[in-house]
Amino acid sequence: MKLLIVDDHSDMRKTLRTIVQAGETSPVDFIECDNGEEAIRLFNIHHPDFVLMDIQLGRMDGFTASEQISKLHPDARIIFVTSHQSPSFRNRAMKLNAIGMVLKDNLTELTALLH
Repeated sequence: MKLLIVDDHSDMRKTLRTIVQAGETSPVDFIECDNGEEAIRLFNIHHPDFVLMDIQLGRMDGFTASEQISKLHPDARIIFVTSHQSPSFRNRAMKLNAIGMVLKDNLTELTALLH
């Protein structure tokens, strides 16, 4: 599996790697970046199986990056990883056809979404 992790905090990227690796029996190829612009570029190069996308990023937020990725790759499987439970965030994620939205303080749901 190829997985693109997009989060502006390196500690969170490391945590996500650890959780994903613990739930997988096959090797995982991790691709990482810290902003939405780079996420689009890396998606176009690597075509990952899944994207774990933070919403609030320094340059270009996760929603905007996901929208651009989805326009070019309608089959992209994006999971938003956020610390916000806002209904407006959930609604926007649904409109972008995300396959899920996981709270950073409850990452246990992540493994199920990747299978």
